[in-house]
Amino acid sequence: MSRLFFIAAVLAAPALADPILLDPAGFAYHSPAEVKLGQLLFYDPILSGGRSVSCASCHHPRFGTGDGMALGLGDGGIGLGPERHVDPNNMPEQRVPRNATALFNLGHRDVTVMFADGRIEVDPSRPSGLRTPIEDDMVAGFASLLSAQTMFPVLSPDEMAGHYQESDVSQSVRQGRLTGEGGAWNIIADRVAAIPGYAEQFAEVYPEIAAGRDVAFTDISNAIAAFVAVEWRADDTLYDRYLRGTAELPALAHEGMELFFGPAGCSSCHSGPLLSDQAFYAMGAPQLGPGKAERFEGHQRDLGRMRVTGRAEDAYAFRTPMLRNVTRTGPWGHAGSHDDLRAFLRDHADPVAASERPLPEVKLTPLEGAAEDWAIWSNPAERAEILAAVRHEVRPLSERELDALMAFLAALEDETALYGRLGIPEAVPSGLPVER
Repeated sequence: MSRLFFIAAVLAAPALADPILLDPAGFAYHSPAEVKLGQLLFYDPILSGGRSVSCASCHHPRFGTGDGMALGLGDGGIGLGPERHVDPNNMPEQRVPRNATALFNLGHRDVTVMFADGRIEVDPSRPSGLRTPIEDDMVAGFASLLSAQTMFPVLSPDEMAGHYQESDVSQSVRQGRLTGEGGAWNIIADRVAAIPGYAEQFAEVYPEIAAGRDVAFTDISNAIAAFVAVEWRADDTLYDRYLRGTAELPALAHEGMELFFGPAGCSSCHSGPLLSDQAFYAMGAPQLGPGKAERFEGHQRDLGRMRVTGRAEDAYAFRTPMLRNVTRTGPWGHAGSHDDLRAFLRDHADPVAASERPLPEVKLTPLEGAAEDWAIWSNPAERAEILAAVRHEVRPLSERELDALMAFLAALEDETALYGRLGIPEAVPSGLPVER
């Protein structure tokens, strides 16, 4: 099949209503000074309650912008990646409930939802232009959806804020004081602004600050978003070059592409330029860990999108992930249930058959006192409920098809984005350790 014939066929398919080529104009311009500032903030633990966790603790380039674990440890963890372990002097209460999300292409305008449950999404009807769980406390000044995303990790006790009386930030979060004087965001902003090296750069990047306005948390998040958008922009894969007509795909990868956009049905969800329709589906992926529940809720379920919408039909539905660099972002699944991508594809295509296999091997740091990690999936009634929510047509994949699909997914790797454009800074203005 010729390239032009294939592209024409794909564009004509109902499942692919969006253009295939990723529009480079969808990436906003950010000044080098803003990107550099964001790089320093991303790697600086100053943003966490206990000054021990940075964004990079769970989203590190060494692990495909994740942490290499099924479920990570935020506050209370020491070390990086699979070697991260608990701090005996600051024991975490639980693991982070979901697998660390990859950061590739999050700055593109076609990204309309954030997080596996979409709890932040573009909504032009809202005053802020965004729908978030803290709408009443939402402040103006977030430059983008990606910028607004940063408000969650710094407020999460399990990720960056810390628990209860650990710090001024964690105390404010516990009391529900997020914005305004004494709020968690203001505490973080004041910390950063008090560091001369940061104060100078904020004044250089944002004219309003140079004119006398105080540094706000939104300035911090806007700079981090600029860095993430530029550092991990991924649009120079072999697949992208193939669509631009400047490269050829190996035969097996081409076979996998035809399967992906054809009989395997992958593109019914992984459609459009980002290879994601930004929608939510129950796919029967195994659940492990503490689940997504409030402290007062006595269960370990993760109901996914239903926690946002309240609709029963959204139970166990999670956002379609984007796929560039997917081969390097394991473990896979909303709870990191699979260390092996090929096994994940096999189980993803036939979740009922997968449920009858032994529990997958996963990378989890030992955590004394944590709830049983496989409590939900090991319970026949709970597992049956998750599988009953699956609506897609089951189509088992043959070994040859798995070979071809893996070859196609390998063609979605962008080495420049994987390596990063600025890389890891030698030091940060706070003087705190940089995780390398």
